[in-house]
Amino acid sequence: MKLLYTAGLSLLLSASVFAQKTEKAGPKDKAVIEHFKNDYKKKNYKKFNGNIVVKDSQIMFDDKVIFYDKSDKITKAVLQEGLIYPQLLTDFQVDKFENEDSDRTQKRFAKLQKNWKIAFDVNNIRLYNASELVFLSDNEKIKRLKIFCKDPKFPNTMAYYIELTNKNAVKDTPLQDFIKDAKVTHIFQRTE
Repeated sequence: MKLLYTAGLSLLLSASVFAQKTEKAGPKDKAVIEHFKNDYKKKNYKKFNGNIVVKDSQIMFDDKVIFYDKSDKITKAVLQEGLIYPQLLTDFQVDKFENEDSDRTQKRFAKLQKNWKIAFDVNNIRLYNASELVFLSDNEKIKRLKIFCKDPKFPNTMAYYIELTNKNAVKDTPLQDFIKDAKVTHIFQRTE
């Protein structure tokens, strides 16, 4: 009986290791939910079309690198498919800076610089702890992910909220298969 109890308990505890990682809405997610309700704009981002090289726990996109945790299957799949890459995040940061109405003086100063976009260059970042946010999507063709990012240039951790769209997906499409045929249609970033 003791052996049966031990085997059952270990099976129950190990089931979470093989499960797909999903997140339920928490108190910190209120701003994210509001963003997707009020400020959401669908956009079609292109997949990376350069050379992708996977080495151990890093992926090179031409001459730029993103580090990831090998046990994080979601982040690895998104990177290997070329959905998220440093050049995309750089362009996202530049676009965000240009389109925000926050500080005109800072914008004027930046544009006086010879090559001001270099300040937004994304390289040698670490993406980790990706999860699907099931509370943010009720459409089977859309999945929204949260991926944490640690950039050595900044002291705080950032979170990227990535919307993936797969026109061929059905209700029971596994996340790994969904990612293979998906494209990025929205990016939102906030400091955690």
